[in-house]
Amino acid sequence: MPVDAMPLPEPRETEVQRIARGLRHRDAALIGEMVERYQYRLVRYLVYLTGRRDIVDDLAQETWVRVLARAGQYEGRSRFEAWLFSIARNLVIDGTRERELLSIEEFVSVVPGGISPFQAAARGEDALRLAAALEMLGPIYREVLLLRFHEDLSLQEIAQVVGAPVPTVSSRIHRGLDMLRSQWDGGRNAI
Repeated sequence: MPVDAMPLPEPRETEVQRIARGLRHRDAALIGEMVERYQYRLVRYLVYLTGRRDIVDDLAQETWVRVLARAGQYEGRSRFEAWLFSIARNLVIDGTRERELLSIEEFVSVVPGGISPFQAAARGEDALRLAAALEMLGPIYREVLLLRFHEDLSLQEIAQVVGAPVPTVSSRIHRGLDMLRSQWDGGRNAI
């Protein structure tokens, strides 16, 4: 058989393609794997976003229900976690609108029991200072910083999650870092 007549090997399926295919086919093993792999990050994101641990379990469960309901919409063009966080964020916003609880800024800044999720998760003096500095940022800056540096999402993925153009996301990250830096440097003894 001539070399040029040999069949080409089929390209390997990427991780996001495997997830997209599994979701479309409602593969129970894959869905279980996704819940196991991303549940902790989802809960952590929801705690940071809402500031209310008491509602996070319900929000996380509803997020997975929506993932299943919209499984065919995930096409594998971006990482799964960006799509997952978008669903969770929209669920929080929808819940805020439907229940007329608080604006997203107020919702994010609720402090349950006198300690914020940042402080609860923080360990050590620098971590406590960083948590306090993050709390002082506006929600739009805090969210993009958390998605970028805590969840390791790309600018494009963050833009997808927050529904803003990439230049806006980039600007928010830079402004947030500048504000964080000035709070860190200026508040060495205050924070």
